[in-house]
Amino acid sequence: MTYTKSSLTRVRRMPERGHYDAATIYPIIDEAIICHVGIIDDGRPIVIPTIHARIDDTIIFHGAPASRLLKQIQSGAPLCVTVTLLDGLVLARSAFHSSMNYRSAVLFGTGQLIEDIAEKTHAFEAITNHVAQRRWDDVRPMTEVELAATTVVRMRIEAASAKIRTGPPSDDEDDYALPIWAGVLPLRLQPGAPIDDPRLGAGLVPPPIVTHYTR
Repeated sequence: MTYTKSSLTRVRRMPERGHYDAATIYPIIDEAIICHVGIIDDGRPIVIPTIHARIDDTIIFHGAPASRLLKQIQSGAPLCVTVTLLDGLVLARSAFHSSMNYRSAVLFGTGQLIEDIAEKTHAFEAITNHVAQRRWDDVRPMTEVELAATTVVRMRIEAASAKIRTGPPSDDEDDYALPIWAGVLPLRLQPGAPIDDPRLGAGLVPPPIVTHYTR
């Protein structure tokens, strides 16, 4: 699947870094733990970070019914969702050519409330497993009270593009002879050692999804 390149999604700056296919865009969405959702509230633009999950070509969000963000989403308002993964600092011989290696995606669509209980439960499962793979199988099932107390909304991805930078610095040709170190400093999200809940039952140890956590 490839999204149509349009005035809304076209990558204008460094267009060769633009991608419009789901095979490139979806893995960026899936690897990121959070996204940023842009809305217009009371005539002003607001961007809010939040947890998300993807089910096929749909992005799922959840939260308290009083959430300003979720109220806007379920109203059917147009949305812009952005996701960014920072892969490294590109340290050039000049400040001008210094950059970052990154993978980013910009998604557009309109919001919709999920009311069906089975759909809400499936959405919760997707969000739980998005944060920690297969965690849904370890936790207790959600109660009817918990389901009723949480708003779940979705946005079908109607338009999207990704922009990716990889590789070393691109310095001016004359600068390559300068006695200045240049290169890439890779960066990645690194999990630390698990910390037990102080009220954890005796003999319980972290499961493999925690001790071998990956995105």
